[in-house]
Amino acid sequence: MLERTQNFLRAPFRTAILVAASLLISSTLPSNTLTAAESPGLPRTIAWSAYPTGTGGYSQAVAIGTILRREYGVNLRVIPGRNDVSRLATLLAGRVHFSAGGSEAVYAQEGVLNFAARIWGPQPLRVLLSNFSDSCSFTLATALDAEINEIADIRGKRVTWVQGSPSLNNAATALLAYGNLTWDDVTRVEVGGYNASIEAVLNDRADVAGGACNSPPFLRLEASPRGLKFVSFPHADTEAVQRVRDLLPWYVTHVATEGPTLPPEGIEVFTSAYPLLVGMNTADDTLVYSLVKAMHEQFEDYRDAAPGAGGWLITRQKFESAFIPYHPAAIRYFKEIGVWSEAAEAKQQENLYRQEVLRDAWDAFFPTAPEDLREFETAWLAAREKALAEKGLLTLAENI
Repeated sequence: MLERTQNFLRAPFRTAILVAASLLISSTLPSNTLTAAESPGLPRTIAWSAYPTGTGGYSQAVAIGTILRREYGVNLRVIPGRNDVSRLATLLAGRVHFSAGGSEAVYAQEGVLNFAARIWGPQPLRVLLSNFSDSCSFTLATALDAEINEIADIRGKRVTWVQGSPSLNNAATALLAYGNLTWDDVTRVEVGGYNASIEAVLNDRADVAGGACNSPPFLRLEASPRGLKFVSFPHADTEAVQRVRDLLPWYVTHVATEGPTLPPEGIEVFTSAYPLLVGMNTADDTLVYSLVKAMHEQFEDYRDAAPGAGGWLITRQKFESAFIPYHPAAIRYFKEIGVWSEAAEAKQQENLYRQEVLRDAWDAFFPTAPEDLREFETAWLAAREKALAEKGLLTLAENI
């Protein structure tokens, strides 16, 4: 299967992102970061990229870092990235060990959207752990004064579009589809980042913004004159649910109970892993194994330290429905503690095979690909779709 070590970065891109990454974190990431510590198999410093400061993912990473420092003397540097590309560029450049993000990992694996460019292509990412919390990974939050009581009421309203974040925008696209709406049915408000999205609603430039149910910036919206309201997505409407999952098959129905304004019984929404902690297929086995073990063994000490951190619980891992393969060193630990099943292994092999098909398609396409950027991306997406369809695999073509 696809465990071969490859260099997937073309030279010009590698140089560019190394320079950018160096400027970003050279002052915080020591040169000896990758030197293994004596115990428990972790380096003195680990670096993650994550969503911006103030988000749930960033807060959780900081909470985990506090425990790693206290228990093992390990520093966890959390490097905030305002969009999908910035979070993963540092990972591919080797300037951070892992990325704690969201659906952008799927798009990078698939080589689509921002990752369909010549300098990207399908990436061999590996999952360490996923977070499925009592909150939700992404839903639509509205200003209370916008009087949006159900998805149909979003028609004609102002909805934020985050530049450079196809994972957020595609999630919003899928949730709009629940109500048979598209971006043509709303007023698109372009913003520069995740936090800017909530700011736009606060400042009455928009009425709707997407984010995790427990995302700290939503507390500001709740306390503002505009107020906060989450719209529910009733699961009984099976056709509407299927419209969402046709676009984002890694999203599942979920009842969210954690987040501002949510009632004790929760509301029906969708969710996916957030954060999703990923590394490259070449990530060091000892580092991966030791980090997964440490996050499992120290779970009780950070579970309540940040909103949603309880979702890292080992029994909440959805191995059998994963869309990206897990790292073999993480699997080794899961087997040791008895949580890796035959169904999980079957799904792992499916995901490895999918990455192999994608990589073979890219390798066959690239040598004779068009030079023009737009022509390149259009031709690659067609080649990708053809390769997946020939193997009977999901193409995701409707959402790209």
